[in-house]
Amino acid sequence: MAQLLVMVLDDPVLLDRVLEAWLDAGVRGITVLDSTGVEGARKRASGNDLPTFLGFRRLPHTDQHSHYTLFTVTDDETVERVVPASEAIVGDLNAPHTGILFTLPVNQVWGLDEYCPQAPETQETK
Repeated sequence: MAQLLVMVLDDPVLLDRVLEAWLDAGVRGITVLDSTGVEGARKRASGNDLPTFLGFRRLPHTDQHSHYTLFTVTDDETVERVVPASEAIVGDLNAPHTGILFTLPVNQVWGLDEYCPQAPETQETK
């Protein structure tokens, strides 16, 4: 089954190593987003006298990133390789300040045929 694999990486210095580990584990494509948790946003907002949640949009953009969020769609077997490969770099994900890693089932995928095999009757009608 296809899985949406998501990791919020706590230490941005480790990004290149984590990306390399995911590729070595068989991930074919990874999207990376700059992200900030609520605590980081509150810290930035408090320095600007902005309302905590309403002020997020108006925060100045900086080159400092609190986190990176990585995601990809992949299969179960690849997920089983990515988890230990990620922990080999960031440490035990149950420890504080390492990040989180989770999957969500993906029922349908367009653009990645290997993750959504056609039903036999659909293949015959093509």
